[in-house]
Amino acid sequence: MRKPELVAAVAQKTDLNREQAHRVLEAVFGEITQALHRQDSVTLVGFGTFLQRHRGARMGKNPQTGEPVKIRASNTVSFKPGKALRELIG
Repeated sequence: MRKPELVAAVAQKTDLNREQAHRVLEAVFGEITQALHRQDSVTLVGFGTFLQRHRGARMGKNPQTGEPVKIRASNTVSFKPGKALRELIG
C-alpha cells in the first residue's frame, strides 16, 4: 500500500474527505519524525514502537573487489512491532 491508497482508506473509514485525511496523516508522520529527531521513541500500543538507533563505525568489504572499506557511523530508524501486530501477521 502506498501513501495515496492509505489516505483513501483513512478517508473512507473516518468519513473525512481525502484532503482532510491527507492532512491528518501528514501531521502524524510529522510528529513521529520530530520525535525521532529529538531521539525520543514513539510507542503506539498494539501497533509498535519507532526508535532511533545508532550504528557505530565499522569495516566492511567491497563485494566486487574484496577490498576493506570503512563504513561511517550513522543513525537509523527501527520499528519493533507490538504484540497485537506480531500475532496478527503470524
